[in-house]
Amino acid sequence: MSLTSEQLISLKQQITSWAAELGFQGLGISDIDLASEEPKLQAWLDQKYHGQMDYMANHGMMRARPAELVPGTQRVISVRMDYLPEDANFSQDLSHKTTAYISRYAMGRDYHKLMRNRLKKLGQKISDAVEHSVQFRPFVDSAPVLERPLAQKAGLGWEGKHTLILNENAGSWFFLGELFIDLPLPIDEPVEDKCGSCVACITMCPTQAIVAPHTVDANRCISYLTIELNGAIPIEFRSLIGNRIYGCDDCQLVCPWNRYAELSCEDDFQKRKQVDGQALLALWQWDEATFLKQTEGSAIRRIGFERWQRNIAVALGNAPYHTDIIQQLKRQLTAASDLVKEHILWAVEQQQNKKDATTSDSKNKRLIRIIEKGLPRDA
Repeated sequence: MSLTSEQLISLKQQITSWAAELGFQGLGISDIDLASEEPKLQAWLDQKYHGQMDYMANHGMMRARPAELVPGTQRVISVRMDYLPEDANFSQDLSHKTTAYISRYAMGRDYHKLMRNRLKKLGQKISDAVEHSVQFRPFVDSAPVLERPLAQKAGLGWEGKHTLILNENAGSWFFLGELFIDLPLPIDEPVEDKCGSCVACITMCPTQAIVAPHTVDANRCISYLTIELNGAIPIEFRSLIGNRIYGCDDCQLVCPWNRYAELSCEDDFQKRKQVDGQALLALWQWDEATFLKQTEGSAIRRIGFERWQRNIAVALGNAPYHTDIIQQLKRQLTAASDLVKEHILWAVEQQQNKKDATTSDSKNKRLIRIIEKGLPRDA
């Protein structure tokens, strides 16, 4: 049994209401035509901007063809869930170079399962509301899906120059999820790009990863380097990472539209004390068992203990000089993997260079004081 246009319009209104009840802050519906995205995706892959993220290329153009991923799909329902926690303390954590900075999306519980379960409930509500079987499938970063172009087509926002979706009422501090469905629901219209001439995200990126408007070279991106990259972090980027040990929010922090962002109402997205405002040296003391326990249910756990140590070692190398840092770094050398050991040795060298610079500077200042005391008053 097929639904009439009036029934589909009414159903869409119900879907929007159900989505709000399930905790989604935005919903839009798009068709599945992403043909215009295929050349962009292929050019990005040809430039090797995906780095080690082979999954971006493994499925060919299926990522831009929803009906190949889920046969029978006619529409994609895109949803938004805000994640900005209370007391985000961006400036405090970034300015205190001995404090670990973790991207705010990862401060709470892992969003993947939470959103997928709610999308599944939304699909079930839709299925229960119609008189015939409805095929649906939820996705939250779990399959080859071009979630941002779909969200843009669905009117949830526009693609900023940093490639994140921007909403004029919510900025970019939100997760996206999709529900593929075989109903010809009414679609929403895309919204106007409102970035204008602003290039704040491009100019403020620490590693200049935004190589052109709407194009990110993942190989240079701190989020990629600290989360996705399996091996050694290239030396040229280590000092630029600062105290960021998991992800980076800089391009969002400088975006003018994020002054309108709403705080998350989800308890699961609030900051966990295990990782909130923690000293780098405190996290450096964790063994693998502690890491697994303290990151249970967190997106942070996905990088594993080795990359966790690698990232903290780099941040300790970037911290202001302190004898405790050198001692604690050297103490881990024996047990460290070859990957972590490489970054420990780099960090020790950075700390030693700062010590030498501090000693030299002190000597220079002392020499100047001695010279000034011996000079005639009219010199």
